[in-house]
Amino acid sequence: MGKVIVDGIEVEVGDHERLNGIEAARRAGVEVPHYCWHPGLSVVASCRMCLVETGTKDKDTGKISMLPKVVPGCQTPAKDGTVFVTNSEKVIASRAMVEEDLLIDHPIDCPICDKAGECLLQDYHFEHGQEERRADIRPFTSRKRDVGETVTLFVDRCIMCTRCVRFTREITGTAELMVTNRGSHEEIDVFEGYPLDNKLSGNVVDLCPVGALGDRDFLYKQRVWFMKKHNGVCAGCSTGCSITIDENQDSVFRLKPRENPHINKWWMCDEGRYNYNDIHSAERLNGPKRRKGGGYNPQDMDNIEWANVPAMLGQDIRYTLTGKNPGQGGRLALVVSPFQTVEEAYLLCKLARELDPQAVLAMGPIPTVGSDETFPGGFTIRAEKCPNRHGVEKVLSHFGPLVTWDEFLKKLAGASNGSTISAAWVAGGYRSDWIDDAKANAFAKVPLIIVQDMFDSPLNRMATYQLPGAGYAERAGSYVNATERLQSFDWAVRPPAGCKPEGHLAWTMLAKTGLYNARRVLQELAAEIPAFSAAAGQGLIPPHGIDLRLNQLAESSTATPAKT
Repeated sequence: MGKVIVDGIEVEVGDHERLNGIEAARRAGVEVPHYCWHPGLSVVASCRMCLVETGTKDKDTGKISMLPKVVPGCQTPAKDGTVFVTNSEKVIASRAMVEEDLLIDHPIDCPICDKAGECLLQDYHFEHGQEERRADIRPFTSRKRDVGETVTLFVDRCIMCTRCVRFTREITGTAELMVTNRGSHEEIDVFEGYPLDNKLSGNVVDLCPVGALGDRDFLYKQRVWFMKKHNGVCAGCSTGCSITIDENQDSVFRLKPRENPHINKWWMCDEGRYNYNDIHSAERLNGPKRRKGGGYNPQDMDNIEWANVPAMLGQDIRYTLTGKNPGQGGRLALVVSPFQTVEEAYLLCKLARELDPQAVLAMGPIPTVGSDETFPGGFTIRAEKCPNRHGVEKVLSHFGPLVTWDEFLKKLAGASNGSTISAAWVAGGYRSDWIDDAKANAFAKVPLIIVQDMFDSPLNRMATYQLPGAGYAERAGSYVNATERLQSFDWAVRPPAGCKPEGHLAWTMLAKTGLYNARRVLQELAAEIPAFSAAAGQGLIPPHGIDLRLNQLAESSTATPAKT
């Protein structure tokens, strides 16, 4: 174990750790400003904003010998005995000079720039720049061009940090971006005929420290200081990227990756980034309804109040299961979606077992597209387009034999032995079409059908109860991803009027006191289900999640990232 000194503060460095001056300073609680350096990319030391003084401390005499010139902190290794000074007059003057040079040709168009409020050039100017402008003020241009379907380049705002270029070469391996020209005429551009269209292209906007790269989906829609950030988990595939959900007044405006070295590192795919519009779709189901007749005519549906749903549901299910009507009597079936949280799956299973101790518990269909795609930087887009199959399977397996979707359809069709299913509760939450007419017709002989879903479907049109469900940004709970990592999150926006998260209804029907509390449910199920024992006794799940395979708390963010 070695020791590095940063501004007089000693920090320990592991024998096999490879830190630079910026990372060592962070460990000491000191932030060294930088533009071109990023922990997920190669080091080029081109911006010179991270200049620091450095030297070495003699172990025997304790004497410190400093180099005469400032050096880039990103390119200077932090070894045992290394000394860094980040706040000397020489360092302060160097930073001010770099800031002043960058602003000579940079357009001061902050009032119309989407990056305003989260721009490093803006922040560093106030923190490290000159007190007043010494260069002549002259008109600026604002040339822009689209470099791909998702990204617009504002040429004159670029400070040539080359983060975006290195990303397309090192992380995606597609290399669409390059540096053209030389000297003060350098610009970022795409190779002719090869626009920026890889599946991770939106990450270059996150990487850009200034306003040079704009997200075409977000451009001019919202000021960042009006938005609230919520930690969430992407529901686009079973990778389960850690994300932030940026919203204002219950409207989601963008999704951004959140650093998690065990899952997605610093990245997310475009499919997950831009696939949030279903949250605000005009086609979402709205308001609970109950069928009053025996047919499937939409006019036979009556609007009901959510306050009355728990009592009505419980009464109708029990009445149907006892067979007091001719032709009725049999088992309750519960179908849980891989889009449900583990807490919702647990509550629904407990409720089903309370209503019918021999209830059939089944997993809903698992959407799959193509095969897993792994990029050179290690990021993987999973073929499994749901966030929580692993978590739901663990819950279902605890309550009884796991029944797959295909097996369940065979039970409905009478292709396998078993009791007649007289009531079916189907929790959907799917973001796209998930059931066709042929599969929906398998439910034709079920007297009581309860469907919780976001959008209409052939099965929803057959349902006795149509209960509008919630989207991933509107629910609180936990997902378990493809690598068995459990992540918890809170809701970011409220569901539309008339919609209710599935867990809230089960919570009420189980007669639990107070408001729905996902954290409380997780502690209950973690104490009961051995597969989740790693989460037991933990008030808050760490931001990077818990590895259920190791049955212990996840390592800190400084540990070696797990391959995904």
